[in-house]
Amino acid sequence: MSTSTGPTPRHPVLVVGAGPAGLSAALALRAAGLPAVVLERRTESTVRPGSRAAYLHGASLRELERLSPGLGHEIAGRGVMWATKRSYWAGQEVYTRTYPPSTREGLPHFTSLPQVITEDLMAAACRKRGVEFHWGVEIASALSTPEGVLLKDSTGREWQADYVVAADGSRSALRSAIDSPLEGPRSRNTFVVVDLDDDPEHNPLPMERVFHYRHPNVGGRNVLTVPFAGGWRVDLNLLVNDDPERFVSPEGLRRWIPRILPEAYGDRVRWVSTYRFAQQVAQRFTDQHRRVLLTGEAAHLFAPFGARGMNSSVPDAIRAVEAITQALDSGRDPAAAGAAIARFAQDRKEAATYNRACASAALEHMLAHRPSLWLRQRAAAAVAAAGRRAGEWLDSAPYGPKLTARGAGRGSY
Repeated sequence: MSTSTGPTPRHPVLVVGAGPAGLSAALALRAAGLPAVVLERRTESTVRPGSRAAYLHGASLRELERLSPGLGHEIAGRGVMWATKRSYWAGQEVYTRTYPPSTREGLPHFTSLPQVITEDLMAAACRKRGVEFHWGVEIASALSTPEGVLLKDSTGREWQADYVVAADGSRSALRSAIDSPLEGPRSRNTFVVVDLDDDPEHNPLPMERVFHYRHPNVGGRNVLTVPFAGGWRVDLNLLVNDDPERFVSPEGLRRWIPRILPEAYGDRVRWVSTYRFAQQVAQRFTDQHRRVLLTGEAAHLFAPFGARGMNSSVPDAIRAVEAITQALDSGRDPAAAGAAIARFAQDRKEAATYNRACASAALEHMLAHRPSLWLRQRAAAAVAAAGRRAGEWLDSAPYGPKLTARGAGRGSY
């Protein structure tokens, strides 16, 4: 927590939030030669449970490496890569693919590790580069004017800045302050998400991503298992009328986990939660005065399939800092400054809308509420043994079928 009690000077930029988006913004500010001050609601010792966003795309690693040389490689080295993916329909394998070992030098195509480790490595890189953190600062109000932004925290202390990067998460106080509500639906089905500690000595599991349609051992529910450094993520897709408590209680976990993994994993639960996944994008990514820029979960919420949340938060933050740098460089030309922020807002909303469409397609592919899709999936499963394309289409469920959409080429992050 910050211990300063004197008047706070006006900052060129304040970053609110020390998650992946806020830390990316801080690194981008330092790379641009600007001071970086981060205000975070949590205390520095707050325990952050769960693996959460456990998959970083190669594009994210490259961006972080560019901002802080060595960081992308450090994150990649702490994570794991799986080379094989499999899909099953009602217990029968319908698709498998094993990728050859990468012969490219440099960063891998992806790495998988708990988000808390990624954040710790990013925060350490920030400290090395002179980022100033203020922990335990909860923003209570924000006022944007043509001249800048005035923040007030829960203790009454005021913070002033020319620009604010809002990276304060799904319950963003800054998004509320600029009156930019999230728009979009939530999934009808509940998902149980479980982190399991690995058991490499007694029950080693192959490093494979496995997706089950209609797993016969758990009442025909869909199941996704994915390895990450030190453990496994299991997503159980409940039926619409299921009572989630049956599946998340200690007794419930010990009942269904051994039906899909070795029995010992029923007692290796590290964290469990339930979600009805949101598919939402902020109405606007900046305020009317072009002073507050929304990034990360302050700007959008996606279902996790395809790993589009954190992997779009990183470029959100970097593009926000690029726009702010242009605005600051414009000097006394408010029109040029406002135009730079407006371009950021338009570009990142287009990217978020596309990412939502991709994640929504993945969610629909998994849930198959439409009878036509359900029948198509059954037909594909019936011919998958003879036709690889049918199996490949079924296997795309955790990522979503490829979309043909405006912005697809650049908007996937």
